[in-house]
Amino acid sequence: MGLPRHLELDVRDIGQIDAVPSILNLVCELTGMGFAAVARVTEDRWVACGVLDKIGFGLQPGGELVVQTTICDEIRDSGKLVTIDHVSEDPAFCAHHTPAMYGFQSYISVPLRLPDGEFFGTLCAIDPHPHKVSTPEVIKSFELWAQLIAFHLQGVRKLATSEADLQNERQKSQLREQFIAVLGHDLRSPLAAISAGMAILDDEVRSNEGRHMLQLVNQSAQRGMGIVDNVLDFARGRLGGGIPCLHGDEFALQMVLKQVVAEFRAAHPARQIVDAISDLPPLRVDTTRLGQLLSNLIANALSHGDETGPVRVVGRMHEGEFELAVSNLGAPIPEDKRQQLFKPFFRGDARARGEGLGLGLYIAAEIARAHDARLELVSEQGATTFFFRMPVAQA
Repeated sequence: MGLPRHLELDVRDIGQIDAVPSILNLVCELTGMGFAAVARVTEDRWVACGVLDKIGFGLQPGGELVVQTTICDEIRDSGKLVTIDHVSEDPAFCAHHTPAMYGFQSYISVPLRLPDGEFFGTLCAIDPHPHKVSTPEVIKSFELWAQLIAFHLQGVRKLATSEADLQNERQKSQLREQFIAVLGHDLRSPLAAISAGMAILDDEVRSNEGRHMLQLVNQSAQRGMGIVDNVLDFARGRLGGGIPCLHGDEFALQMVLKQVVAEFRAAHPARQIVDAISDLPPLRVDTTRLGQLLSNLIANALSHGDETGPVRVVGRMHEGEFELAVSNLGAPIPEDKRQQLFKPFFRGDARARGEGLGLGLYIAAEIARAHDARLELVSEQGATTFFFRMPVAQA
């Protein structure tokens, strides 16, 4: 029957401490004893982790003794060291079962505790002949050696934990990459096929009912594509420390913003979307990402705003800043929810229409951050507005 995994790791960890063989050799030289060991002692196991055997006792690292037959079992309970110079002359141990079973006359064992106080086991030595081990010099040396082993053991464990964490992170990274691949291909491709198919069928279907159904299907496909894009951006942002943006002097920003508004008007003909996007100077921005930011803000306004009121989009230069604002009518957002809005997967109202994964505002905020800009919220009685503000001097 093999050792449990945690005890195998204890034997391995002691074996990785280069100082242990030297310490066991010093134990034997100082005391004259022929067997020394670092033992892992639990309530039900005694396991040799490091061994120096000059008397043929027969234990190797990983070898076991029945814990109840050892004095180390008593040391684990008491927490006190034990020294025996000569078993036959020691009133406390002359009739003890352990020396009789294992045939030793001299014995010393000190507790081995980790710096956090955890009892690991003992540093011990035995010999079939009497030896003077109860001197202050021997006891102090054993205690110092036990502390040294404990210090190194803690370092080995921390290193093993760090390596395990690193391996876990590598595995997580591989899973993230697979996740992104699935989203980028296995989900995006069929959604794109659905949208393309809807465009073809749009020319074939003549009835109002059929065209309405096509519009609904196309809207669902577009929503699906938007969710995929948001999750991809979220995953990439977390892996790479933010959402990447490619800045350049752009004249097309106004056109991109107006195109986003036009697409929402086509997809939501029953809703009123009003825009006031002024002529803009060339700005050092990522126009695709700002179009995505605006798309997320409009989608949020349509989902959470009053269906009977308009969604207003304003884009302009104002007091040295490029300002993009999206407003909707409705009740003000409660104060306790405002702090959560820009966190990933937060959904302020589970009943909202077309509810997604709760990534839209988070990604909008990350795009703003990548532009050294601010995404701010003003929510008062009757209206809620999200402001993207970017100082032109930093553009």
